[in-house]
Amino acid sequence: MGCRPIASGRKVILAVDLGTTTGWAMVLPDSGIASGTVSFKPSRYDGGGIRYLRFRAWLDTVVEDVGAIGEVHYEEVRRHLSTDAAHVHGGLLGTLTAWCEEWSIAYQGVPVGTLKRFIAGKGNADKAAVLEAVRARGYSPADKNEADAIAILLWVLETRGGVR
Repeated sequence: MGCRPIASGRKVILAVDLGTTTGWAMVLPDSGIASGTVSFKPSRYDGGGIRYLRFRAWLDTVVEDVGAIGEVHYEEVRRHLSTDAAHVHGGLLGTLTAWCEEWSIAYQGVPVGTLKRFIAGKGNADKAAVLEAVRARGYSPADKNEADAIAILLWVLETRGGVR
């Protein structure tokens, strides 16, 4: 079990694009935005559940580093190109939502089409269009995973105002 969140007046908003390489973006207590990616790719010697243990440990580290998390938002994927991708996404989503329940953190999925329409103007925009739209807003994501996480965070901030 991780360290309990630090009480503070302003809570972090965390957005994640779940996958073997997970994109993340967050609004920090000082209102700054940080983003990046983290890999949960297992080695050939790892058991099937190790990526989920590493993901949970990463979430605990985020709390230790930034304090209380007020809410978590993730890309709500309803269709995957492969069975393996669906299994990985489902395992990460289960880990995330259970972790949020344990810490009493509000969480919400945002449909893929909603995000694409918001950030790129079309609900069926491709990954390159999303990446370009995020860059056009002044961000420098390293890849499509980070761009998706930034898009989720911007959607929260611009359409919902976030929990502050």
